[in-house]
Amino acid sequence: MSDNEIHVRLAQADDDAFILSLVERFVEFDLPPWRSKRDCVNGIYRDIARHLSEQPAGSFLFVAENDDGELVGFLHLQKTLDFFTQHWNCHISDIAVPEGGDGKGIGRAMLAFTDSWAQQHDCRLITLSAFPGNTRARALYESCGFGADLIRMAKVTPPKHR
Repeated sequence: MSDNEIHVRLAQADDDAFILSLVERFVEFDLPPWRSKRDCVNGIYRDIARHLSEQPAGSFLFVAENDDGELVGFLHLQKTLDFFTQHWNCHISDIAVPEGGDGKGIGRAMLAFTDSWAQQHDCRLITLSAFPGNTRARALYESCGFGADLIRMAKVTPPKHR
């Protein structure tokens, strides 16, 4: 990262266009063969747009900016109850930087912010999900202390005979 510090703040209405412009970044790697980029982009866009407009309880949207006030990242946290323990968890629903922002410490700064936020909100775990093909992000997460907790597996069902 350059000498420019990264600051994370709650997203405001005028950040919506920036946030939604990052949706394509969520599929810039090989997806499982049963997932189409179009379907993933549409689903992610719908979900983020809903959270931006409805601001549901337990959903917190943040943007990262540098010292110059330039928007350089997006972070969506959800405070959830752990299925097993019923303790609070912080789930990283979405995290992205614009094209050209990879490898500059922005994602790492947003993950460090998440650590502090989770501690302040009495969360026991920080969770996230990543596609297997998103190797760059997975390497970042592992370098920041994340490890496998549950592994979600999928199988395509045969088409229904008519």
